[in-house]
Amino acid sequence: MQRSSSAPKNLYLGLTGGIASGKSLVAGMLEKHGAAVIDFDQLAREVVEPGEPALEEIAAFFGQQVLQADRRLDRKKLGAIVFADPDKREQLERFTHPRIRDAFLKRMARLERGPGGKIVVAVVPLLIETGMQEMFDEIVLVHLSRQGQVRRLMARDGIDEASARQRLAAQLSSEKKKRYADHVIDNSGTPEQTAVKVDALWRKLNDEF
Repeated sequence: MQRSSSAPKNLYLGLTGGIASGKSLVAGMLEKHGAAVIDFDQLAREVVEPGEPALEEIAAFFGQQVLQADRRLDRKKLGAIVFADPDKREQLERFTHPRIRDAFLKRMARLERGPGGKIVVAVVPLLIETGMQEMFDEIVLVHLSRQGQVRRLMARDGIDEASARQRLAAQLSSEKKKRYADHVIDNSGTPEQTAVKVDALWRKLNDEF
């Protein structure tokens, strides 16, 4: 990402990884070190709140079945639909991705108007798939084997193995994402082992920054 010499000097990291790889865990550890964190999953929830244009478009396309009684989005029901149909998933992304990107750019603009000198971590699940690499100074990949993702996704979401693999198939594999990464955090061990790796990454980032 190009910044003018007069702009506040924040370091922007794009943190990515597959479903259930541990992105939130690593982001939380970086936040404890002092990083500012922007979570795209949270932005994705904000752009489909009641009254938002994206929610109206989703309901019009997918039907009222994807809304709860309180008119909020039923994410589980919608997820079951789009992960089973790539065309419908692409349509959903047309409704949401531009708005998520706009919300992110507004957050970045606010940070740029600040005093600078921050390490900013954006947690972006589909960073590589959506071609957002150029928006960041460096890319951090949270790596977990495909089988490890399946196990954790099944436990986290209470779904069967076939459903877990179906969801993973919608993303690039972690192995393919490695070629885009400046830093890789292997999250196959315990949280304590991951914390040691994150501590080392933080020291390295500060040495560079």
